[in-house]
Amino acid sequence: MNLLHGVGDFFSLDIGTNSMRIVQLSGDANHGWTLLKYAYVPVDQKLLNDSSELGRKRLGEAIMGAVNQAGIRTKNIAIGLPAGKTFTSIVETDTLPEKELAKSFKYEIDKYVPMPMSDAKADYIILGPSPNDPAKTEVLVSSIAKEYAESVMEMIEKTGLNIIAMEPEPLAMARSLAIPGAMDATMIVDFGEKSTDLVIIYRDQPRLVRSIPGGFSGLVKTLASGLDVREDQARQFILKFGLAEDKIEGQVLKILGHQLESYASELTKSVRFFQTKYLNGKVGGIVLSGYASRIPLFSEYIEARTNVPTMKGNPWQSVRTSKEQQNALAPVASEFAVVIGLSERSND
Repeated sequence: MNLLHGVGDFFSLDIGTNSMRIVQLSGDANHGWTLLKYAYVPVDQKLLNDSSELGRKRLGEAIMGAVNQAGIRTKNIAIGLPAGKTFTSIVETDTLPEKELAKSFKYEIDKYVPMPMSDAKADYIILGPSPNDPAKTEVLVSSIAKEYAESVMEMIEKTGLNIIAMEPEPLAMARSLAIPGAMDATMIVDFGEKSTDLVIIYRDQPRLVRSIPGGFSGLVKTLASGLDVREDQARQFILKFGLAEDKIEGQVLKILGHQLESYASELTKSVRFFQTKYLNGKVGGIVLSGYASRIPLFSEYIEARTNVPTMKGNPWQSVRTSKEQQNALAPVASEFAVVIGLSERSND
């Protein structure tokens, strides 16, 4: 099992805070992808949070139920790892011939992992020459606590599946949402239930990876308190009326204003950090995913605060689907960014 690499026939699994998504694609990045099999299955949060042996067994059974529902036959699986459980960074090292660099970096990787190597699983990908200095090579390093990784592997393997790759969710998300042929850098933002994942892609490679605390559930709690309504009602208000000032007297925007300003500020800081590091780089667009793509007028709000053109992302942009698949997936299509990105991994 590799943390980042993996080849062959496989399907992908993404377990979110309240549902799991499964996808199997055919094709490749050059000729496009075709959706073969998929499943979307709601999951009780209590089950996801149950770390007992019985809880893990039931989660495994739920996964196999989704696999069977999708009609998938292969046992090989790629899975996403939550950003909060992983540490990912882009580092620079002296440029060497590829084989020499790969050999030497194996002995240097411990310098870039924020825990003893005895407690971690780590992997790396050589991105190529640094856009700043051709004498340097950029390398993406990702690590995860060994205990967590092994618990996930044990749970999956007890179902009879074979893990061929584990990848941080932000990297997978960025793969499916990146704008093809973009000349400038693109910031890809996934606003999740409890946190926000952010990746900046430049020259077809990730150059900045961040996870920002706070997600949609925080907005829901604040609005529920401000309006004195139940949280399920507050959730509906945000997703239905969004940030419109002519809906329910603009209360959503008024009550959530401070949190939204803080959120936009973090995006602006990331833009500035990137453009300070890459002097010739410019963030030419922001692509929104998750709840950020579902809240009405959210993209307009972010564009106004960051002064960067902002659009809703489409994780299906490179995937061919049938009319029947499109109709079935329509209500949840925006939730597939991570699992599609996992499935769009190269089979070369």
